[in-house]
Amino acid sequence: MQTTKRSRPLVRIKEKFQVTLPVELRTRSGLAVGDFLEVSMEQGGVITLTPKSLVDRHIAEGLADLEAGRVHGPYESADEAIAALGKRTRGK
Repeated sequence: MQTTKRSRPLVRIKEKFQVTLPVELRTRSGLAVGDFLEVSMEQGGVITLTPKSLVDRHIAEGLADLEAGRVHGPYESADEAIAALGKRTRGK
C-alpha cells in the first residue's frame, strides 16, 4: 500500500495578527463570513480553531449559573417571572 504525504497549507500572520484560512478549509468546514471560532492552545503549542455559535457559549454560561446556584424562580406564569425580574432590577 502506497501512501502520499499531503502537505499542509501555510498561512502568514499579517498586521494586527490576522490570518486567512485557505479556501479548502473554509469550504470543508462550512465557515462563512461572520462565523465565530473558539481558540484554544493544546499541549506543545498547537493552536486549535473550533467553529462555534454564540448559543453554545450562552448555554455553557447558563449551565455554570445553574451549578453555582445563580437562579431564581420557579414561576407559575410568564407574567409572574416578568414581575419578579422588574422587582429585581428596580431594587438595584
